[in-house]
Amino acid sequence: MEGLIIENKSNLYKIKIDNQEYIATARGKLKNDNLTPVVGDIVKFTILDQNKQTAVIEEIKERKTYIKRPKLANITQIIFVVSSKHPKPDLLLLDKQLAFAQYSHIKPIIVLNKIDLDDKQEFLSIAKVYEKIGYKVIKTDAKNGIGVDELLLELKNNISAFSGNSGVGKSTLINYLFKKEITEEGEISQRNKRGKNTTTDIKLYELENNTYIADTPGFSTFDVFEIPYKELDKYFIDFNNVIEECKYIGCSHIKEEDCGIKDKLNKGEISKTRYDNYVKIYNELKDKEEHKW
Repeated sequence: MEGLIIENKSNLYKIKIDNQEYIATARGKLKNDNLTPVVGDIVKFTILDQNKQTAVIEEIKERKTYIKRPKLANITQIIFVVSSKHPKPDLLLLDKQLAFAQYSHIKPIIVLNKIDLDDKQEFLSIAKVYEKIGYKVIKTDAKNGIGVDELLLELKNNISAFSGNSGVGKSTLINYLFKKEITEEGEISQRNKRGKNTTTDIKLYELENNTYIADTPGFSTFDVFEIPYKELDKYFIDFNNVIEECKYIGCSHIKEEDCGIKDKLNKGEISKTRYDNYVKIYNELKDKEEHKW
């Protein structure tokens, strides 16, 4: 039989097939092959006891996508949640995550949440930057359900992971989508306006048939360091059609003259915030790679 792993706790895997769920262990040969099942895997399994709904995993089907941290397989899109206020928008983190999504071949969607707290409507200028690049941007007020129906349409027939700093409203969004409290809502510290992490384990929640949501603790701090720094420009999609205008092959777009990216930047055709974040991420990746030994 084939099913989807929707939860992993202490090497016990909850597998869903149709309306049935089984608790399974992994066959020893998988460990010998250095294969460990993860949430999102499609697996072949054998039922050990139908009454107790126990099983053993025999085989892991080929993964379409895989993320190392947190360990997730076969997700089709990542919902990057950014708060408009409290905490303030972290666009450096967003640009890191967008580059990671491009690198991982996973569709990204940007959700600008807490628009009700942004009296100056600064979120509109953020949305404009990313929509111009070509990203889907959804503006939400999760507590009052504004924009959530639009998000729901994007979630249909996908396995979606929610990502973003603590306190941006991931849990509030997910709970609103399900019309009940699925995940514990994060409490924002009034002292420093920073989020306190509350979610503790990864689980796929079935929103409707063939539509799953993963709430992923720690996803805001995933490792982007597997991206080679010399290739980072490939994953900034607003750079893609401009790189060939650089005079030198392998241009870093930082110190070189006759750089197509910097030319477009000076003309206002590339966002300065995006460019500045590119430079920061490039230097982070370069420093990490040069000191990995």
